[in-house]
Amino acid sequence: MTGVAVDQSVLDWMLDVRTPWLTDVFMVITHSGGTLAAFVISAVTTIALLTRRRTAEAVLVAGAMLSGWAMMSLLKHLFARERPPLPARLIDLDSYSFPSGHAMMTAILACVLGAVVVRTVAPGTRRIGLLVLLGCYTFAVGISRVYLAAHWLTDVLAGWAFGVAWAGLWIWAISRAKARTTRSESV
Repeated sequence: MTGVAVDQSVLDWMLDVRTPWLTDVFMVITHSGGTLAAFVISAVTTIALLTRRRTAEAVLVAGAMLSGWAMMSLLKHLFARERPPLPARLIDLDSYSFPSGHAMMTAILACVLGAVVVRTVAPGTRRIGLLVLLGCYTFAVGISRVYLAAHWLTDVLAGWAFGVAWAGLWIWAISRAKARTTRSESV
């Protein structure tokens, strides 16, 4: 089965399970993963990290999110894929579909916040709970995009993949820079 056939099958299934209350729930979830929400969460986190003198982590969050947004915009224009058709789509959008910006940006956010949690929260149930919550958040936002027919399933899967890869690159780069700084300070 091709990606296009899978996309259409999943969209058809989502249309079959739609109910008014589920649509309301997914609307709230999708808005929680939008550009404004991601910006606010990133900005508040960055400021909180800076006030705690966690500069590397603040740069990680701000840098990954800002550059990730630019990369996502570039990818959308590069692929120029159309969104699902309007009769099924419950959200009016004028941008391209691939990759899902909501999925990509929430994946970046979840990964970099996960890295911050690992670096700042003691091992235990609280850390595990926060990491699970971050994973569930990006999953729910991605599924909401398919349910609302704002994206095809493959847009969301690609958004998650690009987001995890982008965040991983930033986490790796910040970890290397931090290790180099620590080595030079101990000399």
